[in-house]
Amino acid sequence: MPKALILGALAFAGSVHAEPPNEVRIAPPYKDAPEMRAEPGQPKGRLQSFIMTSAESQIYPGIHQLDNVVTQRRDAFGNRLAAPLDQTSEAAPYRREVFVYIPAGYKPGAEAPLLVVQDGRDYTARVAAALDSLIARHRVPKIVAVLIQSGGGDAQGSERGFEYDTMSGRYAEFVEREVLPRVTQLYGVRFTRNPEGRAAMGGSSGAAAALSMAWYHPEWYHKVLSYSGTFVNQASPADPATPEGAWDYHAHLIPETPRKPIRIWMEVGEKDLHWQDPPETFHNWPMANDRMAAALKAKGYDYRYVWAKDAVHVDNNVTMQTLPEALEWLWRDYPR
Repeated sequence: MPKALILGALAFAGSVHAEPPNEVRIAPPYKDAPEMRAEPGQPKGRLQSFIMTSAESQIYPGIHQLDNVVTQRRDAFGNRLAAPLDQTSEAAPYRREVFVYIPAGYKPGAEAPLLVVQDGRDYTARVAAALDSLIARHRVPKIVAVLIQSGGGDAQGSERGFEYDTMSGRYAEFVEREVLPRVTQLYGVRFTRNPEGRAAMGGSSGAAAALSMAWYHPEWYHKVLSYSGTFVNQASPADPATPEGAWDYHAHLIPETPRKPIRIWMEVGEKDLHWQDPPETFHNWPMANDRMAAALKAKGYDYRYVWAKDAVHVDNNVTMQTLPEALEWLWRDYPR
């Protein structure tokens, strides 16, 4: 049983209106939140999409993961070993799709709150369903969601790993300078500059990217939503300033840095990735998320930590139960 948890049983389905405790457990059977189903006559936002190519990007010109003796190395627990980027990848083009959810009733040019979602295709339907319901019920503001696919691949040496697992503000800068201006140009959406009105969301490495967006650029983002966050040593490439990758968030960065104005909702599954690995691997997802919760608590952060019994990595059943509650909790004090 993870040490960081409150051991009282608390399961929720749908929205929680009373102020919840910071750390809770949920357990099967998981049930879709009522907000994931539209009510009769409920207004629906519209979904748009466009393609961005590597040739258009000054920040991410594109790489491809190599299959060689370096990238094939693993430790005794099957974890990929760190290696320089020039030994694990080569230049290669990509195409990425960007989805845009525009809520019903949005007037072009109006200043809108923003939700940026990594691995966008995986979350488009779920985010749209949750936002449709919550906005119609006046429980969140009229949020515009920008759901961005990665440049492809996974883990160290890949474009996705380079974008999501790198410990820097580079990905946030890509979103700010190359993605959001395209959305404004194509659909007339104007985003708020108030970081209290901006959130980043993702699962796995996409969650690590969401935290990095807020950590390295708190002037842009104050809210983070994390499912099965990859707060482990999977940096791509390795950085001497953070030699343990995103594990350094809970090992050093959060404990040793003055508290930043970040609010974070986070979840992990009991049987998430490498859940039986020892601490010295720096690659146990439940352990890393437990440590994140403990570090956030010790530093006085506004956080909520959900531990899901029997759940696996980025478990869809858990997401369908918790996503509306997570969005409402993050935006609970933002003007409707």
